[in-house]
Amino acid sequence: MDKVSIKDLELKGKRVLMRVDFNVPLDEHQTITDDTRIRAALKTIRYAVDKGARVVLMSHLGRPKGEAVPELSLKPVAKRLGSLLGREVGFAPDCVGAAAEAMSDSLKQGGVLLLENLRFHAEEKKNDPAFARQLARMGEIYINDAFGTAHRAHASTEGITRYFDICAAGFLMEKELDYLGRAVHDPEEPFVLILGGAKVSDKIPVIENVGRLVSRILIGGGMMFTFLKAKGFSIGRSILDADHIGLAKQALETYGDKIVLPEDCIVSDSFDFAKRKLGSVRTVSCDAIEDGEYGLDIGPRSADIFKSEILKAKTVVWNGPMGVFEIEATAKGTLDIAESLADATERGAVSIVGGGDSASAVARAGVAETMTHVSTGGGASLEFLQGRTLPGVAALTDKGGM
Repeated sequence: MDKVSIKDLELKGKRVLMRVDFNVPLDEHQTITDDTRIRAALKTIRYAVDKGARVVLMSHLGRPKGEAVPELSLKPVAKRLGSLLGREVGFAPDCVGAAAEAMSDSLKQGGVLLLENLRFHAEEKKNDPAFARQLARMGEIYINDAFGTAHRAHASTEGITRYFDICAAGFLMEKELDYLGRAVHDPEEPFVLILGGAKVSDKIPVIENVGRLVSRILIGGGMMFTFLKAKGFSIGRSILDADHIGLAKQALETYGDKIVLPEDCIVSDSFDFAKRKLGSVRTVSCDAIEDGEYGLDIGPRSADIFKSEILKAKTVVWNGPMGVFEIEATAKGTLDIAESLADATERGAVSIVGGGDSASAVARAGVAETMTHVSTGGGASLEFLQGRTLPGVAALTDKGGM
């Protein structure tokens, strides 16, 4: 990585303003139901504390749409963070303003302060320069350890960097860029790319960016039906990205020798995702989907074919589930792929899971700890794999610029 790291800086006595991603799920009682993202930032926070920094943390939570929403306060996060760190974590009632600045100024060495939800201010997402300048008053050194928001040019990720001489990456940011960067630029071969989810338009740029490097491209999820349609198959009432059938055809023409499509799938004669309800479920060949049926998962034969390709790999990147894994009857394909990745990793492959639903799938399968790397940013990892510049990364100081 060619960006300045937190390891390159003298932190003792300095106010370190750190962008983290504490966008964690809360239940109706404002209890955190999954603290993975908090735990992911601990290494960087502890390092700064141990070096004698005065640590000021900022994050967003949920979608409050520029208004203060009590149910989306970061106060429960401050409590959980304090428990994980084994020290008290202060909590500022806002992320800008006199009270927050006073609390930031009064921090002692080794102290930690969490600012209130950045997105209580509409100026955050608008990347408003005046708001970014207000945020910058909270620290003397800027660290970005929030890879999950690096694909957004917001005030706390991009605009704020204009007000610091040095802007550095935290350990989580470094880890994300290291693993994803090696996959995109210098993967150990054979390299297998697994793509799922519904949107062909999101995944074709990934194929175009890394297609020259991969040995196999395994396609499942809702997007498989657009590819099957592009091949002339009947897909019944399965999800179809109709506007991008042409892109699927072009990908098949360009990378057809590398693309592996499912041979069978799980279908149902009725489907209500909101109510998690299915009708009659059966397994059929992908060329035998009837007009009234919904394709909802890859079938067992396809899972076996995919597994055989995965076990040959030295590098595997997975982005997107193989089916509607939120429903038990149509989750097996996704869980089978998660277990195949775990097997490949144990045999020495580098396995990279691209956040979002894929990260949820490996967690549900109980194999998340087996993976080489599970990204904390679904959208950011997808854009990185597409070859797009991430504003929050581009804004950090190049090592040659110190």
